Amino acid sequence: MAEAHSAVAFSFSVTPEGLDVKLNHEALKAVWRSGFRSAKKRVGRMQNQFKNGTYPATPTSWLFIATIVLALKIGGFDPSFGLIESQDKYVAAVFTNQSPAIIHYISCVLYATYLWFAKIIIIKWSLRVLLRYHKWMYEARGPMSLKTKIWIMTVKILGGRKPLLMSYQFSLPKLFVPSVKETVNKYLRSVKPLMEDEKYQRMEKLSKEFQEGAGKKFNRYLVLKSWWATNYVSDWWEDYVYLSGRSPIMVNSNFYAIDAVLLHPSKVQVARASNIIHAMLQYRRDLDKESLMPLMLNKTVPLCSAQYERQFQTTRIPGIEKDTIVHYKDSQHIAVYHKGRYFKVYIHFRGRLLKPCEIEHSLQKILDDDVEPAVGEKHLAALTAGDRVPWAKARQEYFSKGKNKASLDAIEKAAFVVALDDEPQDFDEHDPSKLDKFARSMLHGKGYDRWFDKSFTLVVASNGRIGFNAEHSWADAPIMGHMWEVCTADDRDYGYTDDGHTIGTPEICPNPIKLEWEFPKPCLQVIENCLEVATQLLNDVDLHLLYHNQYGKGFMKSVKMSPDAYIQLSLQLAYYRTAKKFDLTYESSMTRLFREGRTETVRSCTVESCQFAKAMDDPTVTNKERIKLMKLAAEEHQQGYRNAMSGHGIDRHLFCLYVVSKYLGEDSPFLTEVLSSPWRLSTSQTPHQQTNKLDLVKHPEHISAGGGFGPVADDGYGVSYIIAGEDVIFFHVSCKNSCPTTGARKFAEQIQKALADVKNMFEAKDS
Repeated sequence: MAEAHSAVAFSFSVTPEGLDVKLNHEALKAVWRSGFRSAKKRVGRMQNQFKNGTYPATPTSWLFIATIVLALKIGGFDPSFGLIESQDKYVAAVFTNQSPAIIHYISCVLYATYLWFAKIIIIKWSLRVLLRYHKWMYEARGPMSLKTKIWIMTVKILGGRKPLLMSYQFSLPKLFVPSVKETVNKYLRSVKPLMEDEKYQRMEKLSKEFQEGAGKKFNRYLVLKSWWATNYVSDWWEDYVYLSGRSPIMVNSNFYAIDAVLLHPSKVQVARASNIIHAMLQYRRDLDKESLMPLMLNKTVPLCSAQYERQFQTTRIPGIEKDTIVHYKDSQHIAVYHKGRYFKVYIHFRGRLLKPCEIEHSLQKILDDDVEPAVGEKHLAALTAGDRVPWAKARQEYFSKGKNKASLDAIEKAAFVVALDDEPQDFDEHDPSKLDKFARSMLHGKGYDRWFDKSFTLVVASNGRIGFNAEHSWADAPIMGHMWEVCTADDRDYGYTDDGHTIGTPEICPNPIKLEWEFPKPCLQVIENCLEVATQLLNDVDLHLLYHNQYGKGFMKSVKMSPDAYIQLSLQLAYYRTAKKFDLTYESSMTRLFREGRTETVRSCTVESCQFAKAMDDPTVTNKERIKLMKLAAEEHQQGYRNAMSGHGIDRHLFCLYVVSKYLGEDSPFLTEVLSSPWRLSTSQTPHQQTNKLDLVKHPEHISAGGGFGPVADDGYGVSYIIAGEDVIFFHVSCKNSCPTTGARKFAEQIQKALADVKNMFEAKDS
């Protein structure tokens, strides 16, 4: 079934009559179509680059300026104050056969073009200056100042209409470098509730020595880098936090997401897979055309879109000392894994994208194929799940030529990988273990059935449930969340037949091509060693997915609380009750208000949050006093979140100072201690409703269960949550089985109790 197609466009033989040439017209047509498609994409990229370079100006605005200039000149007024006449002689030297009148008109048009480009530059730089203003965030809960009102109006006027995805990139400001004093003072305040007096005084002394000594020198290097680089943090963050890690990326780095569990549109595996694959490829087309609208905060402030560029055709390549990210401009196939076998599946035919019904037929051929996997093929992806160095060495030695190289190229150059699982996944409100199993399948699977190096692997369970596993170095979770939201909405729009199959009649169904492998015994041993590492790692994961439907953001907003602050303070209370202490808490915040911004840390454990958590279990404190403490803690948390978003965070600055110290070979006791402190509670909110395709008011059943990640600390918790509508919150809680003091279900129960206690506190506020 899965035989390879001939790639020969012509052949020849020598006969007594001469040279006999035979042309394969279909192959030549395929070559022509492929070249034409590539050329078309290059032209499209050039057009987008021009549009983005001139945005928010339009060809119409150029025509308007040219018309005004010509009209003024004809009317006897020179708007150029002599510049047009002075360039007539240069234009005449180029257009030697034209009359003086035509030459003069050409000079007028050139002058209008100068004005047009000057207008573009002025608008772009004005926007960049305006977008450095972030005080609007600090006025979010109070009356808006006149200054902010004028700022919003000006940004909207200059911001233009109908931008492409990358239209605002040049107008986004660079991330600035804070002062060492500002960062150190914020750091000290963040650790004060976590340290005994003696340790805190020692830390104060170290910070003062750093601030007055090496810190100033290190910071000067960062300021210099900020002038030169687009973003002074992001490249080092990608290199040293992600790509330089030599431990497994499965569980430790990759993240996952699962289906909208209250819906089950089709139980036919290949049908659901085909609709989602087609939706993802349509999304990829929109990315290529940049026809996706850039995300805008408050419909006014653009967010950086740079991370979208590597969403498809991207693979993390293992290295001995450091990995690299490789991105290919285009791909006309996907890679599919099913029952231990890998297939190359073409997604284009004769210049068009295959329809869902055609993709379904191609995938069905894979399910119907009973060919056995090659020796070692079933567990091959365990290489991407284990330690990075053995995989890097194996890749160099066993995948650099022949069948293995060609087959590995087919996976790494694919648009993305699809895993057709042979087990079902489901959601049952009365059986939480099913949702836990679903989440574990997306986080790590069996350790060998996800290509963890790929930008993402789409996973389709045997009963049509879907999810994905994503590699983290190329982008952060909101980028995948955006695509997931669009594609699951498109999946619902495409629809299914009554028996669960895709809609439409296939015109062509390309045969999948089974990838061929040939592994020597040493390579097979490396694969099995990596599988053993992966199996130990995944068996140590304790993961529980809590479906909290007692109340949601509707109640939180009714008591005039930020839902995120409300949940973070509830997590602090739950952790305090579980661990009997407070610890460093990581909450991820984005810095995409700046060009090429990624994330910053919000330190959610504060002096105020600790006071609130203690008061909740102190019988001498009244509910009125507890509410007051919670409001103060929430405001402090919101302040921290605003600081992180606006470039006044703590941890990325400290991280970059540490990198500079290592480059200079100067150890800093202060930075060493700061960077070695573990985050025992690592949290993140999954963004929701990033597009207008998800209307939870009309369709509350469309809520997504979100996604999560593995535990960050050996003795801590990873908590991801999604505020799914007015009355539902999903919590993904992870920790390690090997730690005797942690338990995912135990902590989830404390979260549920904390949320209930806080609600009761507000409802009985007079007591």
